[in-house]
Amino acid sequence: MSVRALRGATRLSADDPAEMTDAVVELVSALLERNGLDRADLISVIFTSTPDLVCMFPAAAARGIGLGDVPLICAQEIAVPGALSRVVRVMAHAEMDVPRSEVVHVYLRGAEALRQDLAQ
Repeated sequence: MSVRALRGATRLSADDPAEMTDAVVELVSALLERNGLDRADLISVIFTSTPDLVCMFPAAAARGIGLGDVPLICAQEIAVPGALSRVVRVMAHAEMDVPRSEVVHVYLRGAEALRQDLAQ
């Protein structure tokens, strides 16, 4: 079994706790589903958000879907002029038995613009 990193991002229309929760749950759920993973396969998850998102920690939303025993951490993205606003990014580490080239990265709600080479 290998350790693989899964990337993804989503974009919120507003800095709102309910929307943050919905977007993060959707993103993490899609990462797991599209890669055929169970929560038990996760090793750790890093969330980042752009400086304009301060309503709550993205990890708090992830804990709400059963990731309470997975190490989670949040950080703030660099405030690069002209960067896409209201974005939550994720990098999850998981035990997977697939080559790196077969990992499915998930970009939702307009965040596809960030990595058109990876977006499904």
